[in-house]
Amino acid sequence: MLDNRVYTLLKVCECGSFVAASEKLNITQPAVSQHIRSLEEELGIKIFERSRSGIVLTKQGEIAVDAAKKLAAIYAGLRDTLASGAALTGNLTVGVTHTAESNPISEALARYCATNPGTKIKMITDTISDLYSKLKTYEIDLAIVEGRIRDPAIKYLLMDTDYLVLAVATDHPLARKSMVTLEELKKERMILRLPSSGTRNLFEAHLESNNMAISDFNVVLEVDNIATIKDLIRRNFGVSVMARSACLDELKKGKIATLPVENLSMMREINIAYLADFSRLDLLRDIVNSYNETVRLYM
Repeated sequence: MLDNRVYTLLKVCECGSFVAASEKLNITQPAVSQHIRSLEEELGIKIFERSRSGIVLTKQGEIAVDAAKKLAAIYAGLRDTLASGAALTGNLTVGVTHTAESNPISEALARYCATNPGTKIKMITDTISDLYSKLKTYEIDLAIVEGRIRDPAIKYLLMDTDYLVLAVATDHPLARKSMVTLEELKKERMILRLPSSGTRNLFEAHLESNNMAISDFNVVLEVDNIATIKDLIRRNFGVSVMARSACLDELKKGKIATLPVENLSMMREINIAYLADFSRLDLLRDIVNSYNETVRLYM
């Protein structure tokens, strides 16, 4: 059994106070304080400091909390494995970006479960930076992300190569063109992802390579949800730059048109990111095969 002090530490961080944590854990506030003090004495560090706004983690405290998250995740995974026999099948927690959630990856994971009885997958959607944090603390087993980062602890398996396109309504004047110029794009109402998204960052990076900035364009709306953006595009409220993989279903059904932007290639990889100690490489390859089978249905 995992030390209760670990759960107490994580709950204090989640709640931001000892009092709130005691209520969530159904123990007294002095007991919470004792758990934290005992951990500090055992580790020889100060985990929290007092501030005007409450308690804040020290630098060493941040390291302790990251380790606590890993311990809790590993223990939860062990418990699930022993309870369900997942070692013989595949109990997985997979993190995906908002873009990945909207492309065939979700369907591919469902297809994989359907063809592999006993497999259970929990899919979590988050920002790319948060997914990497959760991967490194073992809160997720895999992350399906666009691009790569330089981190020796993380390995990658290529799933696909994707690229950004301009998405417009099928009755939009641009839908009849084979390519749109940047000057034409400046005249359009644009609906874009939030500045923190990988799609937005890739678009802006390519604009900079052409000595342009996002401020040169008429961005009327910023939306985090890709399904909402596609719905607004279909209803002709604007146009958007997004991953082509996120539009495959709409393209097949004739609900959206896409076209390249002149001088902007905007290519990127879709990868499965995993930690070096992840041992089920056969499972990763099976997921990639399931993805490829799913994509072929849209062609």
